[in-house]
Amino acid sequence: MTIYLDSAIISEAQTAKELGWVKGITTNPTLLSKTDLPVETTLKELAKLTNGPVFYQLISSELDEMVKEGRKAFEIIGYQTVLKIPATIVGFQAVTRLSPEINCSVTAIYSPAQAAVAKEAGAKYAIAYVNRATKLLGDGIALVREMASVLANSSTEILAASIKSPEEAAASLQAGAHHLTLPLSMLQAMATDRLSLQTVEDFNKNGRGISY
Repeated sequence: MTIYLDSAIISEAQTAKELGWVKGITTNPTLLSKTDLPVETTLKELAKLTNGPVFYQLISSELDEMVKEGRKAFEIIGYQTVLKIPATIVGFQAVTRLSPEINCSVTAIYSPAQAAVAKEAGAKYAIAYVNRATKLLGDGIALVREMASVLANSSTEILAASIKSPEEAAASLQAGAHHLTLPLSMLQAMATDRLSLQTVEDFNKNGRGISY
């Protein structure tokens, strides 16, 4: 299991790095639009702040242009690159073209059938928008479970995105997601529980430790 930061804000990536247990960064066109830096600069800076993958989502819609954009992203980010390619007919074609040379993920999957196509196209990751799928389909966790069944014993792993609570994050993992990507606020929320804080306070109030 790997947990990623879902952000293109440099200061948030720095904070996530300091947490120590966040192992990569995912971006998308909307997240990249929230920074005033040029996209190339943002991607280069994000890559400096993690030893793990940096996900970049293609915005081109024609096959040849998608291939060119994917290769350009690799020139910018380097070996850390994971391309996010939309789950469309042309997108799957692009995955087939690009996956032999660059790690690819298929994003915005809303059916287990699309997950199967992602696997056959050579995608390393299949991305499910869990909370959005709940709103659109009724049960995003069920989608993750169905994807996990289709992808069992394959090399394509499920990345759960659009997570709105620690409970939804845990449920996604229990349903078969291999990885999570979360905004900074959710990363912090996952590490915090009021009962943990109360327990620590009780120990510290009544206990003793070493002097330094």
